[in-house]
Amino acid sequence: EYDGERNSEGERHGHGKAHLPNGDTYDGEYEHGFRSGQGTYRFRNGACYTGEYLQNKKHGQGVFFYPDGSKYEGDWVNDQRHGYGEYTYANGDTYTGEWFNHNRHGQGTYVYKDTGSKYVGGWVNGNQEGQAELIHLNHRFKGKFLNGNPVGHGKYVFDIGCEQHGEYVQSEQDKGEGEEEEEPSLLVAPKWKASEITKLTLWTPHGENPPSP
Repeated sequence: EYDGERNSEGERHGHGKAHLPNGDTYDGEYEHGFRSGQGTYRFRNGACYTGEYLQNKKHGQGVFFYPDGSKYEGDWVNDQRHGYGEYTYANGDTYTGEWFNHNRHGQGTYVYKDTGSKYVGGWVNGNQEGQAELIHLNHRFKGKFLNGNPVGHGKYVFDIGCEQHGEYVQSEQDKGEGEEEEEPSLLVAPKWKASEITKLTLWTPHGENPPSP
């Protein structure tokens, strides 16, 4: 069913309301028969999108409310989260930053609601990857991440005024007899191996020795 404006060719054009066969509804602007411009699309499952359309695709600025209570507000390109936007997850966590083809990708900040901890740094295809800082209530970790885990050299900076330098190393796992890796998801997390503790190392004036550990 369609109730709204049409052009001389009889195409939906201008403002209108539509009831789709699957139970979804759309209230907004049309151009030559396509949803184009500002509109609100309500899904039968309770989800809802309010924002810009281009030829039936979500394109431009828009807010999407998902059935589980999560929400995305930001840029869309060709029906995908793409550009810059903020996602609030059902558990209260938030991600604010860059998106590419529906995934967190580029630079972004993820805030864990339960602990107040923050991940600030790189993302690749939805995973924490690249240079980043993991900020906790009284200390932070600066280093590199791969697949959501810290890797290689980094340092912990403590609010009491010292730093612990070291690296994350992949711990060896006893595989035992059968070599079938039934569940690759059970990979052992890398272990932190500390090397030294120093005062906060910001910069060293020329000609002075760095503080001894």
